[in-house]
Amino acid sequence: MKACIIGASGYTGRELVSLLLEHPHIELAAITSRALEGKSLHSQLPHLRGSGAALVFSNPSIENLCKQDEINLFFLALPHGTSATFAKPLIESGKKVIDLSADFRLGSTEIYEEFYGAPHPAPELLDCAQYALPELHSLSWTRSSLLAAPGCYPTSIILPLAPLLKEKLIEPEDIVVNSMSGISGAGRTPSENLLFCERNENACAYGLPKHRHLSEIEEQLSSFNGHPILLSFHPHLAPINRGICTTISAKSSGTSSIEEIVDCWHTYYKDRPFVRILDHGIFPEIKHVVGTNSIDIAAHIDPRTERFTLCSTEDNLIKGAGGQAIQAMNVCQGYNESAGLK
Repeated sequence: MKACIIGASGYTGRELVSLLLEHPHIELAAITSRALEGKSLHSQLPHLRGSGAALVFSNPSIENLCKQDEINLFFLALPHGTSATFAKPLIESGKKVIDLSADFRLGSTEIYEEFYGAPHPAPELLDCAQYALPELHSLSWTRSSLLAAPGCYPTSIILPLAPLLKEKLIEPEDIVVNSMSGISGAGRTPSENLLFCERNENACAYGLPKHRHLSEIEEQLSSFNGHPILLSFHPHLAPINRGICTTISAKSSGTSSIEEIVDCWHTYYKDRPFVRILDHGIFPEIKHVVGTNSIDIAAHIDPRTERFTLCSTEDNLIKGAGGQAIQAMNVCQGYNESAGLK
C-alpha cells in the first residue's frame, strides 16, 4: 500500500516518516509540508540518509491529493481544525485516513467546542470516526475509512484505567491524575516559553484546570464505566525531550486487591504486544520506553488510604502518536500488529 504523510515536518510527522520507511508492507510515496516545500527528505532528516532517496517535501493542493489514485492511505499530522479540512475531501474521494489531531477523537460537537474553542469543522464525520486505541477498541476498515489516533496523555491514562473501571475494581469518583511530558509534546512551533533556557532544569504545571485532552479522557473512560466520569488531571512539562510519565491515584472499590488489579490487566492485554505489565515493586521509567511503541504499567497500593497508585510510561511521539497510528493501521489492514514497530 502506498501512503502519504500530510504535515511531515513536525515531531510526530518526522517520527511517522522514520517508521513508515521501515514498514515491510507500506511504501511511503509522498510527504507534504508548506514550510519545507521543495526540500529533500535527507536535507531535513539526515539520519534517514540511505532510505527514501527520492522523497521531496511537497505542498500539493487537497484537490491534487485526492486525485492521486496510486496513494490509498493518508496520515494527517496536522493541528486540530486544519486536519478536518483535509480529512473530509479525502474520505469523500475514497481514501483511507488516519488523523493524529484531536478533530475526530470526540463524539460530541459541544464538548469539542468547549475544549477547543471553535465549532467542529466536520461534524458529519464524527459518527463514523473510530477511536483508534487498538488494545481496547475493535478496529476495521469495514466500519469506516477514518481512524482517530488517541492523544499522548489519554493513552497513558486510559489504558491503565479503562479495564479497572469496566470490572468495577476501582471507584469512579475522586480519580486524580498527574502526568509529565517531554518538551516535544508541545510541538516544533517556536515559542519563548519553549526556549532551552526556559525549560532546562525546570518543570511546571500547565493547561490547568481543563487541559484539552481531559475531554477525550473523560469521554472514553465514561464509556467503559457505563456512567459519566469526572477526574482531576494535572499535566506538567518536564525538562526532557520526549516521553510521558503518568501517576494515577484511585480509590479501591472496597474489596479489590492489588492481585486483582494486575490479573485484570493481564486478562485484557494478554495478547497485546505493546502493553508491558511490570512486577509489583517496579516503577515504570521513561528511559525504558523511549524509541518504542510500548507502554509500561504498574500498580501499587497505599494501605493507609486504601488507594491504588497506577503508573505508566510511554514515548509520546510513538505510542502516544505515530507508532500507535501505525499499530491501528496494521490491525485494520490485517498485518501483524507489530509490523514496522519496535
